[in-house]
Amino acid sequence: MAHALPLPPTARARRLPPVLAVVAVVALLALPLAPGGGGGAHPADAVSALAVLYCALRLVRDRRRPLSRTAAVVLGLPVLGLAVAAAGPVSPGAGLAGLGRYLQVFVLVPAAVLLLVRDRADVRLLAWSMAGLALWQGAVGVHQYVTGTGASYQGERIRAVGTFGPQDVMGMATVVSLGLVCAVGLALGRTPVRQRLFAAGCALVLLLPLALSFSRGAWIATAVTCAVQLLLAGVRRALAVGAAAVAAAVVLVGGFGVGTAMLQERVGSITQVADAPDQSVTDRYTMWAAAAGMWRERPLTGVGLKGFPEHRDAHASLALSSGSETDGAGAGYRRQPLLSPHNMYLLVLAEQGLIGLLALAGSWLALLVLGLRRLRAARRAHGAVPDCAFVACGLLVWQLTDFAYADIGGPSTVLTAVCFGLAAWWALGLRAQEVAER
Repeated sequence: MAHALPLPPTARARRLPPVLAVVAVVALLALPLAPGGGGGAHPADAVSALAVLYCALRLVRDRRRPLSRTAAVVLGLPVLGLAVAAAGPVSPGAGLAGLGRYLQVFVLVPAAVLLLVRDRADVRLLAWSMAGLALWQGAVGVHQYVTGTGASYQGERIRAVGTFGPQDVMGMATVVSLGLVCAVGLALGRTPVRQRLFAAGCALVLLLPLALSFSRGAWIATAVTCAVQLLLAGVRRALAVGAAAVAAAVVLVGGFGVGTAMLQERVGSITQVADAPDQSVTDRYTMWAAAAGMWRERPLTGVGLKGFPEHRDAHASLALSSGSETDGAGAGYRRQPLLSPHNMYLLVLAEQGLIGLLALAGSWLALLVLGLRRLRAARRAHGAVPDCAFVACGLLVWQLTDFAYADIGGPSTVLTAVCFGLAAWWALGLRAQEVAER
């Protein structure tokens, strides 16, 4: 009897899905940061650069055409505004650093994800890896709340921040939100019932750490995105799932009393803008006004990449505080300067002007329009939408909504690049239409 010879290690490596390079980027975000460590590159950033290099080497080896003409235009459009803005900052070093960061997040890593993701199974693997990361970070965050070892919030160390520490209070909220969006997308797809139920259960579980993050921007972006996903899946399903989510929230907050008073106060502060807003709201709107002032000063090209901190004081009013206070979660007391407007659109407008904003926002809008168009075509052809469409479009909607309340920065920013890559795969990938028609 003939026996099959075992494959050599190189052959086995070739059979591994290329998307594992992107999964490794997601997995590394589970590593804890050093207490008190703020700034600096995260290991996930280094691995994202290796993923880009790996993708380039595969293209050279296989002699493949890297991108379609449409994909090259859409993903390359931000380079126009970045090239103009990089030449304008006071410090050339800061401009080059900003250029590298923007290229990483909005051009290079998304293009690598687009090329490394082969089919719907790869999208599902990547979505489950993001959901798994969210469950891990959420579990750490809930433990922090229960044991009083989280970041300081209103004098109590109860804010869930996961392994990201108090210097990046938005890190866990971002990870949990994106994992929840992935879980909802997987639950709405055409997968077996058991997998859909498990995904729906993961989404409900992630509601708790998302609430305990006390992140208003993440709450709003997640609520908007899940509503969009459900509406895309059908009105009846949207009503049913919405009722289940409301019931779960009532049980968590009303039945178990999970942070009832503080959560109610935090939710109420979302609309409390003119009538005695808290200092964080005042700081945010003051920085928004400062960003608008920088744009009015240089409307076409902005003040240059990384130029917002340099020009902030010249345009901010006296209502702006000297910084935000962070404490807890394994780190000591620290006062952090406010170096960005916490609004991606205004940050781009201030630093890159109208040229940069039109280039970046034009790229994002093209991804959204093309992605929704493919989703609609899949529904017309087969009467149902694949889970990869719900995941990709949902992640893009979340990012575009969250950009109204946050900007790039911190270790979780690499997930932004992965999200844009998945959205690009569905909207622009050469095989996305074939996947939709299965």
